[in-house]
Amino acid sequence: MTARSSIGFRSLTDEIDHDCSVTGTLPDWLSGTLIRNGPGAFEMAGSSVDHWFDGLAMLHAFTFGDGVTYRNRFVRSDAYRSARNGNFESGFATGNTTLRDRLRAFLFEKPYDNANIIAERIGDDYLALTELPRWVAFDPDTLETLGHVQYDGPEPAGNLACAHLKRDPVTDELVNFETSFGRNCHYHVHSIPSATDREHICSIPVDEPAYMHSFALTPNYVVLTEFPFVVNPLDFIKPGAQGPFIENFTWKPERGTRFFVIDRRRGTVVAAPRTEAFFGFHHANAYEDDGEIVLDLETVPDATAIEVLYIDNLRDGNFGGLSGRLERFRVDPESETVERERMYDGTALPTTSPDRWCRKHRYVYAQSPDPQMTTWPEAIAKIDTETHRAVEFADEGSYLGEPIFVPNPDGERVDDGVILTLSLDPATERSSLIVVDGESLAELARAEVPHSIPFDFHGRFFPELTG
Repeated sequence: MTARSSIGFRSLTDEIDHDCSVTGTLPDWLSGTLIRNGPGAFEMAGSSVDHWFDGLAMLHAFTFGDGVTYRNRFVRSDAYRSARNGNFESGFATGNTTLRDRLRAFLFEKPYDNANIIAERIGDDYLALTELPRWVAFDPDTLETLGHVQYDGPEPAGNLACAHLKRDPVTDELVNFETSFGRNCHYHVHSIPSATDREHICSIPVDEPAYMHSFALTPNYVVLTEFPFVVNPLDFIKPGAQGPFIENFTWKPERGTRFFVIDRRRGTVVAAPRTEAFFGFHHANAYEDDGEIVLDLETVPDATAIEVLYIDNLRDGNFGGLSGRLERFRVDPESETVERERMYDGTALPTTSPDRWCRKHRYVYAQSPDPQMTTWPEAIAKIDTETHRAVEFADEGSYLGEPIFVPNPDGERVDDGVILTLSLDPATERSSLIVVDGESLAELARAEVPHSIPFDFHGRFFPELTG
């Protein structure tokens, strides 16, 4: 029986420009644009994807000014054009391509470009990103696709790229890492002054590269959390090994989870302690405290979370891999030890205020899944990392997406601001953007959209985009 929440995995093909009907009162100071990215279509021209992560990228922009305007556009990538011709290209977990063929595509052809994870500003460019180093530029006002951006210079580059770039809000520096495959594999860490430039920080040789969806940044360190979900690089050279790309990775818990601590200025690995095996997708934030590095990230026991997210499974209402645990890790580079603290059970897509990136934070915002995992999350939570308690907001009968905190530029409290979250009402089959008070979690306003937006991934608020 199809689950009620399957509406969030239904393809959206309409592209519109819309003046939203707003109920409630928007804060006078709230100005800018929220751009969200995620899968817009799972079927097209008789072809379909197998996994939620492979839906065709669609951008959604909500601009705050005199009211709220909304527009959405597909990212006109090569993958999109191929799907319109009835062929969904092999992606994260869709298709049947050998690792050898995939590596050849990485090295000699145009890498897969279904940039459906997040939107980011790099220098003066606005880009849709995925986990390959071929970004897609777009016009932030119209969401029109402008073309591809790919680094082609002397600094070391990789075949896979982290889509979650980290920005230091004090220096405005962007940092990222890429993974290169071959007989010799490396993690390449670099600073990104513009979309076409980079400054090499460090390269780390590894025998079996791991799948890492995000990483951590502090004022002095880059930290790669290397989960024991790895691939043998020799498989890239041998014929065979059929199957979707991610299915060629293997869970090896005996390796444990390793933290590569990299000095941002010296470009050296200063520590690489290990702890017990666990898996995760998202780092909420990291900072330094009395010589230690503190990382808050969402964990799950192992990599079976990826298997749960196949589209047929989600449409049937099986969300067992969606709920994680917010945990705090204290890494001591000098003693190379790791302390682990359980903070809060039942989270998904954790975020913090951009004002606190790389610095000590008090609050983490996240989806709050049902403990029984019988439905898509119907609440978001504000988690106090000092008390380990949470306050929740729910939109009765509706499903809520990733919460994005927007700080009040004149605010004095760390929670003075608003939380923006998408709500999908299965009864009306429409979505709304809800503005929630950052302190009390009371609803302030909502802007209604005339269609249902599929469950997406990540958003960024750009205060400079005022329409």
